[in-house]
Parts: sequence; structure tokens; C-alpha cells
Amino acid sequence: MQRIRLRYTKRGRLRFTSHRDFQRAFERALRRSAVPMAYSAGFTPHPKVSYANAAPTGTASEAEYLEIALAEHRDPEELRAALDASLPDGLDITEAVEARTSGLAERLQASIWELRLPGVAAADAADAVEVFLGRESVEVERRTKNGVRSFDTRAAVASFTAESPATPATSEQANRSDGAPCAILRLVVRHQTPAVRPDDVLSGLRATADLATPVPPEVTRLAQGPFDEETGSVADPLASDRTAPSRAAEAQLSGSA
Repeated sequence: MQRIRLRYTKRGRLRFTSHRDFQRAFERALRRSAVPMAYSAGFTPHPKVSYANAAPTGTASEAEYLEIALAEHRDPEELRAALDASLPDGLDITEAVEARTSGLAERLQASIWELRLPGVAAADAADAVEVFLGRESVEVERRTKNGVRSFDTRAAVASFTAESPATPATSEQANRSDGAPCAILRLVVRHQTPAVRPDDVLSGLRATADLATPVPPEVTRLAQGPFDEETGSVADPLASDRTAPSRAAEAQLSGSA
């Protein structure tokens, strides 16, 4: 059984797709591409697909990950191209590698987020970020399926900055800019329990510095992966799969030994 790890994106209007919507679209793409999936055992077999730490509905992402198990060997790049062609524009498969190490989900330890705040001046956002970082804890509440839950957002934030945009990131943003202020927040958020989302951090900014956004923010996950506490950097979670020897090479080495 071959395991393939995929990196995909949610862009444009497709950022509003829920995780369940993506699952349905991806399973249709598997069928259209005639991917030889491995199936689970039992009375209701289902294709072996493992989704890891999906972004919240309404947020864009450049770094979503999943893993599939195949009953027959396939070239990862050919598989990536076939699946990408079978998905709608905005849900794009950008990379496929053979899984040569274990524990993809365990490597997703932190995310880098970008929040564009139309109508908010960069100086006001920078002042709010400074207040937020100066607190030992920032408690917020969020309604979950189990009721209202309170948790600390400050502990999850490893780094936090505010700046002005040099240029609009997309033509859509350029058409809306018309000289209005737009602050950009960039933050690294540790993955912990309960999970802290970008909108939770915005709630923390409202609570600590009274920073309100006149229109909904544009949120994008830029990366997620292993987190280095000393440097504050987030690494590529697929890097070890690219550098590790393939199973065929390992079998050849063990046979020659």
C-alpha cells in the first residue's frame, strides 16, 4: 500500500467551502481520476483518506494537507496533476509526495496567518498588537457545539506584527482599495487544545485594545508545520518525506546488507 501526502489550497470564493464540502469534492475527484484507492475493512468500506487540521470555513489557505492510501503504486506528480484537473479552480493540489515518514498530523504544530483589515489604519493595528502582546493572558469566549467556552488566546500566539500593505495581494483587493487604509496582521499561532483561530485573536484585540474592524477581515493561512520555539519559525511538514529514502530504496539497501 502506497501512501501519498498532498498539499492543497483554498482560494478566492472557494474559501467559503466547509471542510465537509471539500471532502465531497475531493472524493468526486478521486473517482473522476480513477485513483486506485485502498479501502478500510468492515461492513461499510470507505477510501483511506486522512485530513489534517483543516482551516475554518471562510478562511483562505495556501497550506492544507491530507494523506491518501493507494492499492497500486502511482507516480506522485502524475497523481497530483490528475486530481488538480478534477477539482474546481480555487481548490488546487499544489504538491504530492510519497509518505516516507510517519506522523503528518503531529508535525502540524503551528500556523502562519495573514489578516487583512480593510478600513483599519496600520498605526492603530500596531498599537492594538502591542497591547495584546503586553498581556499575560487574553481570555475570550466562543460558542461551540458544547456551549460557550472561555480560553486564553495570548498563550497560543508565538509572534504578532502589524504593517501596511506594500501592494494589494490580489486584483480583487486592488479594486477595493481606492486609497482606504488597510492594516495587515501577521501572526504565528501554536496548535493547541482548545484550538485558537484567527477570529479568536481578533476578539482578543477588541477586548484588550478596542480594535474593531468595520468590514470582515480577509484571513489566509500562509503555512503550517513543525514549530521551532527558539527561532519562532514554521517549517515545511513535507520536507522530511522529500529527503527520506523511498521504501524501494530501503528494501534494496536491506537486501544488499
